[in-house]
Amino acid sequence: MEFESGDRPVIVRRVKKVQHGHHGGAWKVAFADFATAMMAFFLVLWLMEAATIEEKAAISGYFSDPTAFTEGGSPYVIDLGGGLKDDQYSGESNVETPDTKIQDKGIVLTEDTVQDLAAQIESRKFQDLKKTLETRIEQDPSLRKYKDQIIMDVTKDGLQIQIVDAKSRPMFDSGSDEIKPYMDDILNALAGTISSVPNGLSITGHTDAEAFTDRRDYSNWELSADRANAARRALQKNGVSEQQLAQVVGLSSSMLYDKDDPKNPINRRISILVMSERSEAKLKQQQSGKALPMGDEFPVLPDSGNDTAEPDVEEEFEAFERLRKTMTRKQRDDAARTQPPPPRDELF
Repeated sequence: MEFESGDRPVIVRRVKKVQHGHHGGAWKVAFADFATAMMAFFLVLWLMEAATIEEKAAISGYFSDPTAFTEGGSPYVIDLGGGLKDDQYSGESNVETPDTKIQDKGIVLTEDTVQDLAAQIESRKFQDLKKTLETRIEQDPSLRKYKDQIIMDVTKDGLQIQIVDAKSRPMFDSGSDEIKPYMDDILNALAGTISSVPNGLSITGHTDAEAFTDRRDYSNWELSADRANAARRALQKNGVSEQQLAQVVGLSSSMLYDKDDPKNPINRRISILVMSERSEAKLKQQQSGKALPMGDEFPVLPDSGNDTAEPDVEEEFEAFERLRKTMTRKQRDDAARTQPPPPRDELF
């Protein structure tokens, strides 16, 4: 077909654009889940690397029996204040009388066992305090040369620190209660550490058996007491509080360090006892005039030189700690139940 003009026809194509639908945000949710899973995975890897053998054992025990780690509705995997299951929601109690036996990990704990474990734990704390003091003296050049005159022992009454005389280095002049400068440095170093513990202190002055004067109104008894008070003043000047002092006494030569040689300079000494809870309670009972109970001894852990205790002892410590926390929580809950509710005007 021909057109009059002879030109070819012009064809115009119109493309119709179709708007595609919105693809949605589902991929964002999937990516967020993936990122969360990866974060949790790396967190587990980090925790497994940082956890100790004991903590891994605690985690394993938690997944075996989670209810044994529940306290107050907080089932922590690692002990962050948890305790034994005490059936507090059922109204039953595993701790009814002092003679009640609680079995945990095959260990039967009675009242006597709990007290013995408490004494052993306290003894271990005294061992750590002794090592801290020894390290401080060893690292201080001004005190290292006097370490032979500082004798420390963990006894049934606590940590006993004795500063003894030497022929060339006496703590006091003969018949005087004025402290020598090096003795003041020793007391300063000791005060900085023992003032950080809550235990009471007993300070005792001792002399040898030699009389230093012919005066009848001032003997070794008065001199030993004056020297004990001089040591007390030095300790208080360097941080020991008044509330921490339990007693300050002078014993003259009644308790010689070297009984074979009563005039040995080592008998002239100042003894500082960081008292255990039991010895402090015994002293308070004695000072109040009450009769002391029988069988007031408790075992002391040997100073073996290593920090690793036997496995059975560690299990007993763990069981005792969990029992102690449960008993403490029960006492707190019982006190809260017996306390009367506050008046309504105090609630607003």
